[in-house]
Amino acid sequence: MASIRIPTPLRVYTGDEAKVSVSGGTVGEALNDLVNQYPDLQQHLFQNDKLRSFVNVFIDDEDIRFMDGTDTEIDDDANLRIIPSIAGGR
Repeated sequence: MASIRIPTPLRVYTGDEAKVSVSGGTVGEALNDLVNQYPDLQQHLFQNDKLRSFVNVFIDDEDIRFMDGTDTEIDDDANLRIIPSIAGGR
């Protein structure tokens, strides 16, 4: 089963779980399984059923935006990471 590493700011919505096992053959299916398990994540990851622009998803060290996005196929043992964009500074 694939897994998704949850960033610290979002762990409040996963019962403080740092890593969640998910099912699905694509990144999108895995993310949908994640929000089915933890519905409070929906608003933080998606807007109008699309991944929010400031939410980055990686398979190992590869950004899915440079692959097939949420349609990127994954193996059963895939390790995904959600990394929110950080903005600010002067």
